[in-house]
Amino acid sequence: MDNTDREHTGETRNQKLQRNIGELLQELRVAQAGVQILFGFLLTVVFTQRFEAASGFEKALHMTAVLLAVGATVLLTAPAAWHRLLFRTGRRDEILRVGNRVVLAGFGCLAGSVTLTVALIAKVVFGTAALIATGGFVVLLFGLLWFVLPLHLPHDDPNRGRPTGPASPRRRTDRKT
Repeated sequence: MDNTDREHTGETRNQKLQRNIGELLQELRVAQAGVQILFGFLLTVVFTQRFEAASGFEKALHMTAVLLAVGATVLLTAPAAWHRLLFRTGRRDEILRVGNRVVLAGFGCLAGSVTLTVALIAKVVFGTAALIATGGFVVLLFGLLWFVLPLHLPHDDPNRGRPTGPASPRRRTDRKT
């Protein structure tokens, strides 16, 4: 194998795909714990006396949150299942490409389920205005921190990791020569 087969990281394409799939699966382990806790909470709520007295609107919000948690569970576990089924077939590139999109959809479902759950709690405790305010705040937090901010992070800087003191190449452009 010559150097043209190596990526800029020093890895072959296959090594890079294998590492990226490993990283994706590790991220899913972290996310899945939160989904399982939320899902368990949502399932137990229906067996309380207070839930029996909930309005139709509150029950509909709850059921929507449950369905979004189911969606998050399915979408966030799918890449692990695909990896298990397809890992010896040489389809790592497809698993990673499609898996990334599925995981993003799973995160969207998770954000929706958490938002509805928190908004529903606010409604039960404080009323409709709290549902709207809390739900809007949580949507804003998820939207900004999970989806908007990452897209606006600075791109890799070739000077990253270099000193930024007076003698560094970046600072020299500020000096008169």
